[in-house]
Amino acid sequence: MITHIKGTVIDKEERAAVIEVAGIGYRVFVTSTTQERLREGSEASLWTHLAVREDSQSLYGFPSKDELSFFELLISISGIGPKTALGILNVSSVSNIRKAVSTGDTSHLTKVSGVGSKLANKIVLELKGKFGAEEESGISLRDEVDALEALKALGFGHKEARDALKEIEGTVTDTGARVKRALKILGK
Repeated sequence: MITHIKGTVIDKEERAAVIEVAGIGYRVFVTSTTQERLREGSEASLWTHLAVREDSQSLYGFPSKDELSFFELLISISGIGPKTALGILNVSSVSNIRKAVSTGDTSHLTKVSGVGSKLANKIVLELKGKFGAEEESGISLRDEVDALEALKALGFGHKEARDALKEIEGTVTDTGARVKRALKILGK
Protein backbone atom coordinates (compact mmCIF):
# COMPACT_ATOMS: atom_id res chain seq x y z
CA MET A 1 0.00 0.00 0.00
CA ILE A 2 1.18 3.54 -0.72
CA THR A 3 1.13 5.45 2.57
CA HIS A 4 3.22 8.50 1.72
CA ILE A 5 4.25 10.32 -1.42
CA LYS A 6 6.93 12.96 -1.89
CA GLY A 7 7.71 14.47 -5.25
CA THR A 8 7.22 17.38 -7.64
CA VAL A 9 3.79 18.73 -8.48
CA ILE A 10 3.62 18.67 -12.28
CA ASP A 11 -0.09 19.39 -12.78
CA LYS A 12 -3.14 20.51 -10.82
CA GLU A 13 -6.61 19.32 -11.75
CA GLU A 14 -10.03 20.24 -10.37
CA ARG A 15 -9.93 17.91 -7.35
CA ALA A 16 -6.48 16.40 -7.70
CA ALA A 17 -2.81 17.03 -8.26
CA VAL A 18 -0.34 15.01 -10.29
CA ILE A 19 2.86 14.37 -8.35
CA GLU A 20 5.90 13.02 -10.16
CA VAL A 21 8.05 10.58 -8.20
CA ALA A 22 11.04 8.93 -9.93
CA GLY A 23 9.61 9.64 -13.38
CA ILE A 24 6.09 8.36 -12.60
CA GLY A 25 3.13 10.75 -12.25
CA TYR A 26 0.61 9.85 -9.54
CA ARG A 27 -2.85 11.45 -9.54
CA VAL A 28 -3.64 12.23 -5.91
CA PHE A 29 -7.13 13.42 -4.93
CA VAL A 30 -6.93 16.21 -2.33
CA THR A 31 -9.13 18.73 -0.51
CA SER A 32 -9.38 22.24 -1.95
CA THR A 33 -7.33 23.59 0.96
CA THR A 34 -4.51 21.15 0.24
CA GLN A 35 -4.69 21.84 -3.47
CA GLU A 36 -4.29 25.58 -2.91
CA ARG A 37 -1.09 24.96 -0.97
CA LEU A 38 0.40 22.88 -3.77
CA ARG A 39 2.34 24.78 -6.44
CA GLU A 40 3.26 23.41 -9.84
CA GLY A 41 7.01 22.81 -10.02
CA SER A 42 7.46 22.68 -6.25
CA GLU A 43 7.89 19.69 -3.98
CA ALA A 44 4.92 18.14 -2.19
CA SER A 45 4.79 15.64 0.65
CA LEU A 46 1.47 13.96 1.42
CA TRP A 47 0.22 11.10 3.59
CA THR A 48 -1.92 8.90 1.38
CA HIS A 49 -4.67 6.33 1.30
CA LEU A 50 -4.92 3.94 -1.64
CA ALA A 51 -8.53 2.99 -2.39
CA VAL A 52 -8.67 -0.20 -4.45
CA ARG A 53 -11.90 -1.04 -6.22
CA GLU A 54 -12.71 -3.72 -8.73
CA ASP A 55 -12.39 -1.26 -11.62
CA SER A 56 -10.01 1.42 -10.27
CA GLN A 57 -7.26 2.41 -7.88
CA SER A 58 -7.39 5.94 -6.46
CA LEU A 59 -4.89 7.73 -4.26
CA TYR A 60 -6.09 10.30 -1.69
CA GLY A 61 -3.55 12.68 -0.14
CA PHE A 62 -3.43 14.67 3.09
CA PRO A 63 -0.90 17.09 4.59
CA SER A 64 -1.04 15.48 8.06
CA LYS A 65 -1.40 12.04 9.59
CA ASP A 66 -4.30 13.35 11.67
CA GLU A 67 -6.29 14.29 8.57
CA LEU A 68 -5.47 10.92 6.97
CA SER A 69 -6.59 9.07 10.12
CA PHE A 70 -9.86 10.97 10.22
CA PHE A 71 -10.44 10.24 6.51
CA GLU A 72 -9.88 6.52 7.17
CA LEU A 73 -12.24 6.69 10.15
CA LEU A 74 -14.92 8.23 7.92
CA ILE A 75 -14.59 5.61 5.19
CA SER A 76 -14.91 2.85 7.78
CA ILE A 77 -18.56 3.88 8.14
CA SER A 78 -20.96 1.96 5.91
CA GLY A 79 -22.28 4.26 3.19
CA ILE A 80 -19.28 6.62 3.21
CA GLY A 81 -16.89 6.21 0.31
CA PRO A 82 -13.59 8.01 -0.27
CA LYS A 83 -15.15 10.80 -2.38
CA THR A 84 -17.79 11.55 0.25
CA ALA A 85 -15.18 11.48 3.03
CA LEU A 86 -13.01 13.90 1.04
CA GLY A 87 -16.09 16.10 0.56
CA ILE A 88 -16.66 16.15 4.31
CA LEU A 89 -13.05 17.21 4.90
CA ASN A 90 -13.51 19.90 2.24
CA VAL A 91 -16.33 21.50 4.23
CA SER A 92 -14.54 22.02 7.53
CA SER A 93 -11.42 21.29 9.53
CA VAL A 94 -10.96 17.98 11.33
CA SER A 95 -11.23 19.68 14.73
CA ASN A 96 -14.54 21.35 13.78
CA ILE A 97 -15.96 18.08 12.47
CA ARG A 98 -14.87 16.29 15.65
CA LYS A 99 -16.52 19.02 17.71
CA ALA A 100 -19.69 18.67 15.59
CA VAL A 101 -19.74 14.92 16.17
CA SER A 102 -19.18 15.25 19.91
CA THR A 103 -22.01 17.80 20.22
CA GLY A 104 -24.32 16.00 17.79
CA ASP A 105 -24.42 18.94 15.35
CA THR A 106 -24.93 17.64 11.80
CA SER A 107 -25.10 21.03 10.00
CA HIS A 108 -21.50 20.80 8.66
CA LEU A 109 -22.04 17.30 7.37
CA THR A 110 -25.30 17.94 5.50
CA LYS A 111 -23.59 20.61 3.37
CA VAL A 112 -21.71 17.84 1.57
CA SER A 113 -23.24 16.57 -1.67
CA GLY A 114 -24.68 13.10 -1.04
CA VAL A 115 -24.88 13.49 2.75
CA GLY A 116 -28.44 13.90 3.93
CA SER A 117 -29.66 14.15 7.50
CA LYS A 118 -29.98 10.37 7.83
CA LEU A 119 -26.34 9.74 6.83
CA ALA A 120 -25.13 12.72 8.90
CA ASN A 121 -26.88 11.27 11.97
CA LYS A 122 -25.29 7.89 11.25
CA ILE A 123 -21.83 9.50 11.08
CA VAL A 124 -22.40 11.24 14.42
CA LEU A 125 -23.72 8.04 16.00
CA GLU A 126 -20.83 5.87 14.81
CA LEU A 127 -18.04 8.36 15.53
CA LYS A 128 -19.25 9.79 18.83
CA GLY A 129 -17.06 7.63 21.07
CA LYS A 130 -14.13 7.09 18.67
CA PHE A 131 -11.98 10.02 19.76
CA GLY A 132 -11.29 11.97 22.92
CA ALA A 133 -13.08 15.12 23.91
CA GLU A 134 -12.00 18.13 21.91
CA GLU A 135 -10.79 21.24 23.63
CA GLU A 136 -13.50 23.83 23.80
CA SER A 137 -12.53 26.96 21.91
CA GLY A 138 -15.54 28.86 23.23
CA ILE A 139 -17.09 28.98 19.75
CA SER A 140 -20.11 26.81 19.18
CA LEU A 141 -20.46 25.03 15.89
CA ARG A 142 -23.74 26.85 15.30
CA ASP A 143 -21.89 30.21 15.65
CA GLU A 144 -19.21 28.98 13.26
CA VAL A 145 -21.82 27.97 10.66
CA ASP A 146 -23.68 31.29 11.12
CA ALA A 147 -20.48 33.29 10.55
CA LEU A 148 -19.63 31.20 7.48
CA GLU A 149 -23.14 31.65 6.03
CA ALA A 150 -23.02 35.42 6.70
CA LEU A 151 -19.75 35.75 4.77
CA LYS A 152 -21.14 33.66 1.92
CA ALA A 153 -24.25 35.88 1.82
CA LEU A 154 -21.92 38.87 1.44
CA GLY A 155 -20.56 37.31 -1.74
CA PHE A 156 -17.48 35.44 -0.56
CA GLY A 157 -16.79 31.89 -1.67
CA HIS A 158 -17.07 29.03 0.81
CA LYS A 159 -13.36 28.34 0.86
CA GLU A 160 -12.16 31.93 1.26
CA ALA A 161 -14.75 32.55 4.01
CA ARG A 162 -13.70 29.36 5.83
CA ASP A 163 -10.01 30.28 5.54
CA ALA A 164 -10.63 33.77 6.96
CA LEU A 165 -12.57 32.29 9.89
CA LYS A 166 -9.81 29.75 10.44
CA GLU A 167 -7.27 32.61 10.80
CA ILE A 168 -9.20 34.09 13.72
CA GLU A 169 -10.10 30.73 15.29
CA GLY A 170 -10.04 30.93 19.08
CA THR A 171 -9.54 34.71 19.29
CA VAL A 172 -13.12 36.00 19.02
CA THR A 173 -16.22 34.10 20.15
CA ASP A 174 -19.07 36.48 19.20
CA THR A 175 -20.52 35.72 15.74
CA GLY A 176 -20.84 39.38 14.72
CA ALA A 177 -17.30 40.15 15.84
CA ARG A 178 -16.01 37.08 13.97
CA VAL A 179 -17.70 38.26 10.77
CA LYS A 180 -16.24 41.78 11.18
CA ARG A 181 -12.73 40.40 11.81
CA ALA A 182 -13.04 38.05 8.83
CA LEU A 183 -14.13 40.96 6.62
CA LYS A 184 -10.96 42.84 7.59
CA ILE A 185 -8.90 39.78 6.63
CA LEU A 186 -10.76 39.48 3.35
CA GLY A 187 -10.05 43.17 2.59
CA LYS A 188 -13.49 44.70 2.82
